[in-house]
Amino acid sequence: MPESVGFAKSLKRWMLGLFVACVFAVGGYALLTKSDETQSRAAGQGQNPQAGRTVPVVAAAAKTGDIGVYLNGLGSVIPLNTVTVRSRVDGQLMQVRFKEGQTVRSGDLLAEIDPRPFQVQLTQAEGQMARDRSQLRNAQLDLERYRGLLQQGFIPKQQLDTQEALVRQLEGMVQADQGQIENAKLQITYSRITAPITGRIGLRLVDQGNLVRANDANGLLVITQLQPITVIFTVAEDSLPAVLDRLKTGETLTVEAFDREQKRKLATGTLLTVDNQIDPNTGTVRLKAVFPNDDNELFPNQFVNARLLLEVKRGATVVPSVAVQRGPKGTFVYVVNADRTVGVRPITVGVSHGEETSIDDGLSPAELVVVDGTEKLKEGSKVDIRIQNGDHPTGTDQLPKGADTPRKGTQS
Repeated sequence: MPESVGFAKSLKRWMLGLFVACVFAVGGYALLTKSDETQSRAAGQGQNPQAGRTVPVVAAAAKTGDIGVYLNGLGSVIPLNTVTVRSRVDGQLMQVRFKEGQTVRSGDLLAEIDPRPFQVQLTQAEGQMARDRSQLRNAQLDLERYRGLLQQGFIPKQQLDTQEALVRQLEGMVQADQGQIENAKLQITYSRITAPITGRIGLRLVDQGNLVRANDANGLLVITQLQPITVIFTVAEDSLPAVLDRLKTGETLTVEAFDREQKRKLATGTLLTVDNQIDPNTGTVRLKAVFPNDDNELFPNQFVNARLLLEVKRGATVVPSVAVQRGPKGTFVYVVNADRTVGVRPITVGVSHGEETSIDDGLSPAELVVVDGTEKLKEGSKVDIRIQNGDHPTGTDQLPKGADTPRKGTQS
C-alpha cells in the first residue's frame, strides 16, 4: 500500500513537468514566429519607406489676366474746408437752429443773436440823416439866393464862399449818416448767423442764452465739408517720376482707400496733385487724392491705406500669391505634372497685388501650381490633387491623370 502511494505521486510530478515543458515550447515557437515577421516587415520598409505614399495638396491653374501695378502709402483723411463759425457782433444768443451732427447747406440759418440793439442804432442813424438832409436842403437854397444877390452887388463874395463851404459840410454829414445806417443794417444781418459752407456740424460749443462776443476764439460751432473729401498719403521718392509722367499726359490715376487692416475698401477716388517738395527726413513725397465720399465712408483725420493704380499689365500670367515659394536659389513654384508628381520650377516674379502675383518668366498659363501643402513636398513627390475653387486649365479633361474632380468652393 505505501508503495502504491509513492508511485502515484511520482507519476503526478512527471506529468506536471511534461505539461510545463510543453507550455514553454509553444511560447518559444510563438515568439520566434513574431520576431521573424517583424524583421521581415522592417526589412521591407527599409528598402522603400516612401513606396506608395502620396501627399494631399491643393492646386490652382495659372491664368492669363490683367494685374494692376500699385503704389501703396499711409494716408490721412483731410477735409477740403473746415470752418469755425464765430459771431461777428456782441450780444445774447437767442436761438440755436441747428442740431449736433446735422448736415447743412451754405446759407442755412444756424443761430440768432438779439438784434434789438442794432435796430435801435438803425433808427437813430435814420433820424440823424433826416435832420442833416433838411439842413442840407436849406443850405442849398440859401446858396442859390446868395449867388443872385452877389450878381446884384448886395452881398460880398466872402459870404457866398462861406455858404458853399456849409453846403459841402452838410453833404459830408449826410454821407456819414448813410454809413451809420448801412452799418446798423449790417449788424442786424450779422445777428443772423448762417452756414458759410456745406458740410457736417460738430458738437455745439455755446449754449442758447449765453452772451457771445465778436470773433470769440472758441466760436459757436465747427462745420466740416465731407463731400468731396481728400486723402493725403506718401509714396517713396523713387516712385515720383512715374507718377509725374502720367500726370503730364493728363491721365487720370485711380486711388483706392482701405481701412487700417487693408481688408475693406472704403472709397475710390482720383489723384488730385503732388506736393512741391520731397521730405528729406523720410525720402517720401506727399500726394493728394479726392474722393466723392457719397456714402460718408471717409471721416476727417481718419487713418487709411491708400493705393494708387499706376498702370495695368495686360495679358500677364497670374497665379495665387501663396503658390510662390522662396528659397536660397530664388523664387519657385511647385508645378503638378501629368503623372501626379510635382516639380520645382524657378520663376521670375512680376507684380504682386493682394492674393494674385504675375509671373514674368518660368510658367505658362493653364499649368497647375500647388497652393497648399507645399511644406511636405520635394522634387518628384507624388500628390493627391484637389483643385482650388473649381479652377482648372481650359477643361476638366486637361487635368492631370488621377486628379480629383474639381470641387467648387474648396479653399486653400
